[in-house]
Amino acid sequence: MTADATDVVLTLDEVHDLSFRVLTRHGMSDAHADAIARVITQGQRDECHSHGIYRLLVCTRSLRIGKVNPRAEPTLRDVSASIVAVDAHYGFSLLAFETGLPVLLEKARRQGIAAMAINHCFHFSALWPEVEAIAREGLVGLAMNPSHSWVAPAGGKQPVFGTNPLAFAWPRPGREPFAFDFATSAIARGDIELHARQGKAIPSHWAIDSEGRPTTDAQAALQGAMQTFGGHKGSALAAMIELLAGALIGDLTSMESQAFDEGAGATPCHGELLIALDPKVFLGDGYEAGLARAEKLFGAVTGQGARLPSQRRFDARGRSMRDGVKIPRALYDDVLALLD
Repeated sequence: MTADATDVVLTLDEVHDLSFRVLTRHGMSDAHADAIARVITQGQRDECHSHGIYRLLVCTRSLRIGKVNPRAEPTLRDVSASIVAVDAHYGFSLLAFETGLPVLLEKARRQGIAAMAINHCFHFSALWPEVEAIAREGLVGLAMNPSHSWVAPAGGKQPVFGTNPLAFAWPRPGREPFAFDFATSAIARGDIELHARQGKAIPSHWAIDSEGRPTTDAQAALQGAMQTFGGHKGSALAAMIELLAGALIGDLTSMESQAFDEGAGATPCHGELLIALDPKVFLGDGYEAGLARAEKLFGAVTGQGARLPSQRRFDARGRSMRDGVKIPRALYDDVLALLD
């Protein structure tokens, strides 16, 4: 059913079904396809268009290139009382996350804080589905990962960092969590790709061209380097993520991931670090008071008309669950072509 000449309306079940069929058509195991289809559906549901069904084009390209193992079975390694590692064996990251999540939660509830390293994974997705999954269990979640070296450090002209997202979620019983997920680059790489695909100009602070000059041309930006957000502050955070989710967990930095790609243009291969904290262990008898203190903070924000992070995404979630999602006709046709 079409909303107008340029949009196709799908239910969330139809988005999942389409995603699953595309992925299995290209050789992915049912377990991987289901894990990825659910996250793609969440992205489309929340109107995060660069992480919705557009990502099927990215995933299938990586599968065709042959870099990704489409049937890899993640394995767990119990590192310590508070650390678990999951080897994705060069598959996509999401099944590895689901494999390790129960162990991460159990360790966090026992120790108060726990970390999970996901190694040797190809990562294309947003991080908010992962930290929201932790928050739904009543825990605080933090996640981060490097990517390909697409981003220049503040004051530089050559790419060193990845887009290096950072995500956080605080549980709010009976409500959507307080959550944020943002790249340490000025914008997500996928947003520039979508602008290039649609022939749209980008803001000049997003990227520089191959000569190091600010550009509004999305294609020139893809050939040059992205910028960090907030200048030196974003640059410092990007470096921190390279260290914590690369060097610390024994996995690739963004520069190493780019070299590993060998010009193939696949999804970045690297690691991911997740941290879970249990407020009940930290607070003990003060648990309810701690949650109330957080709610007072959130109220001080919203009480003056400001918006909490992710509120627009949660609003979109409600609309999509009620009305379905709109997919641009050209993108929908490109995705359908993947089934041929």
